[in-house]
Amino acid sequence: MTDIFSIIGSSLNAQNQRMAAIASNLANANSITKPGQQPYRAQEVVFSAAPVVDGEGGGTGSGATDLGVQVAANVQSNAPAVQTYDPGSPYADKQGYVTGSNVNQVDEMVNMIDSSNSYSASVALLQQSVKIDQQIISAFQVG
Repeated sequence: MTDIFSIIGSSLNAQNQRMAAIASNLANANSITKPGQQPYRAQEVVFSAAPVVDGEGGGTGSGATDLGVQVAANVQSNAPAVQTYDPGSPYADKQGYVTGSNVNQVDEMVNMIDSSNSYSASVALLQQSVKIDQQIISAFQVG
């Protein structure tokens, strides 16, 4: 059962990193830049399967490797920056446009809900695994 805890832990860690990226994106959603500077670009977390290692070397003993999840990369979104016409702004370029971040707040909220649900499912699985372990131990206790 040690492997299941390693797998769940890897999932919780990955979702925690994803939530941090989402929080950063939402915090910078309305940021703007001076002409000639690069605006904030939304961060996207990329997951990949990864072998998990427990205290005993990992694996199920069947020759198969147990896979968890890891953050493979944290990349910047390639969505275009937002251009807003505001010639009165001190941040406007010569044509009167202000450049802002490419963060889409609706997409980020959807990502946050998805990440939160994944995190909650992993916690529920962890709780169920602990419950099963406790039931197995109780079954072998001499009463």
